[in-house]
Amino acid sequence: MKNVEHIGIAVSDLSAAEKLYSALLNTIPYKREAVESEQVTTSFFKINQTKIELLEATGPDSAIARFIEKKGEGIHHIAFEVEDIVAEMERLRNAGFTLLNETPKRGADNKLVCFVHPKSANGVLVELCQEIR
Repeated sequence: MKNVEHIGIAVSDLSAAEKLYSALLNTIPYKREAVESEQVTTSFFKINQTKIELLEATGPDSAIARFIEKKGEGIHHIAFEVEDIVAEMERLRNAGFTLLNETPKRGADNKLVCFVHPKSANGVLVELCQEIR
């Protein structure tokens, strides 16, 4: 793992959250993107090398909608940048971690992604991210 790529925050109202985080971080989001496969719209902020990803559900069956229904708005996941996502997935499987997808999938911000089940990471949903080249 190279570094923390971003912190994902589940929100109910993306526009309102963008205003709040713009004031909090004293910057505006650099990108808003729909990820149809995950039924979310994302908004990214960047402060130096740190990114904050706001996630709003676009459908009632999305993971973000279920998360907010169960836990409320707040930190949803922490994402780590990796050089080789397939190799990192294999390393984690061999170390006993449970992955939520068998192969990497396309995520937001030009990334391939895979998630590690929170039950195998002390209750934290971990995302692996690799830049699509």
